[in-house]
Amino acid sequence: MPKLPPRARALAATAVLLSTALAACGDAASDTADEARPDQKLSWKDCPAPSAAEGGGGAPSPLPGGARWQCATMKAPLDWDEPEGDTIGIALIRARASGAEDKRVGSLVFNFGGPGGSGVTTLPAFGADYAKLRTRYDLVSFDPRGVGRSDGVRCEDDARLDRYFQQDATPDDEAERKEFIDNVKGFNEACEENSGKVLPHVRTTDVARDMDLMRQVLGDKKLHYFGISYGTELGGVYAHLFPENVGRAVFDAVVDPTETAEQGSLGQAKGFQLALDNFAKDCVSQQDDCPVGDTEDDVKDRIAKLLKDLDAKPLPGLPPRRLTQTAATNGIVQALYSQDFWPYLTEGLEEAYDGDGRILMLLSDSMNGRNEDGEYSNLSAANVAINCADDKPRYTTADVKAKLPRFRAASPLFGDYLAWGMLGCTDWAVPGQADHPDVSAPDAAPILVIGNTGDPATPYEGARKMADALGEGVGVELTYKGQGHGAYDSGDACVRGAVDGYLLNGTVPASGTVCGTGKTAVPSGT
Repeated sequence: MPKLPPRARALAATAVLLSTALAACGDAASDTADEARPDQKLSWKDCPAPSAAEGGGGAPSPLPGGARWQCATMKAPLDWDEPEGDTIGIALIRARASGAEDKRVGSLVFNFGGPGGSGVTTLPAFGADYAKLRTRYDLVSFDPRGVGRSDGVRCEDDARLDRYFQQDATPDDEAERKEFIDNVKGFNEACEENSGKVLPHVRTTDVARDMDLMRQVLGDKKLHYFGISYGTELGGVYAHLFPENVGRAVFDAVVDPTETAEQGSLGQAKGFQLALDNFAKDCVSQQDDCPVGDTEDDVKDRIAKLLKDLDAKPLPGLPPRRLTQTAATNGIVQALYSQDFWPYLTEGLEEAYDGDGRILMLLSDSMNGRNEDGEYSNLSAANVAINCADDKPRYTTADVKAKLPRFRAASPLFGDYLAWGMLGCTDWAVPGQADHPDVSAPDAAPILVIGNTGDPATPYEGARKMADALGEGVGVELTYKGQGHGAYDSGDACVRGAVDGYLLNGTVPASGTVCGTGKTAVPSGT
């Protein structure tokens, strides 16, 4: 349970589960490397229904105006160090630009984060939000290698995953610790057994190389890019490897590229605690009485008591499963990704206090990629595989015990949960690549870097760190004073104006612009 899903993935999956619907698409394969060339021709066709690994459901609905989503498969080398060897199929999706051809800038490639989220599934879920950008761009996304239809990593089956996500992820004694460690080791061994061939080749650097091949196959001289959450880390790695190929790029909900896995987990503990504080404050400030507490402290105390009680006695959830402490924590975390889902959290807590765990379990299922039919996407498997291939540190039980006080100080509610999650890569079959990614790109075009002061998953401070690491004149920082994971999809007119102005017209906002105050962004030039 290392890094957590991106805002877009969290919103899409949560809305789907709570309204009992789903949508998306893609396709992939392995072949010979002579097909993995920049001049390969993509065969674009109407998108099929998404695979089980992508989340299942129906084919994506047409966009307003009737434009249909198209899908294709790009061939890339499985091992970029041996480009003449086996290939991997990268599933793509696009919606053609809606404006005049002579106004078209090119393709705008999206990565919605995770890592492990299916871009082929997520882009259609949010396509309407990017209608203005589609006037000058083909909207494009993809399942990164190891995700969805792009040779998605497989670990345990659905029944075993049900048990895995019900386990006690905050062990209190030696017996519970042994059980937790054995479960994590069993999960990792299943990943190696079922996906050993692909595991060494799902690093972010591999995906960045895929994106440069994608740029060429799509016919673009520059990569125009919109990265969200982990997608900002991927974008930074791309800029480092291919600075001369960076076009107009936006990073939203920015990962701090200077942090180790431990520092990132500690930052998330602080971030989700801040989001919980803001949720409690918002609830008790409403005109009507807050149904889950009389004061901010009372709200948080009651949640803490609920989780403690669940550790001893789970509640009825979605039969035959029960709401455990871990499932409830997952559900609360999922709801804190967006202020739009705070009402679901309030309702879920109300029902849990009355002995009904169904809503919190639905939220937990959303976070883990489980649909209403009991099938899991490969979101969690890919998330672990990519993180463990990227992150060099391997933590021990002794490490976690030593660090627990810092995590608990950062978050009384989420500290243990995130600290023990650091053991996820301990027994991984593939060594991690680095302590943290290199995103220095001193010769790249300007990259708009957006930080949200209330972001729980990628704390605000990461935006400044990313802008500085990209290099002087490259990272252009914009602050959004808001809540939730990300800024563009908040609908804030200032953020939208800054992003649209850069992507559509090449107008770079002034570095240091602050949004969420009712003001508009100030351009600094083109």
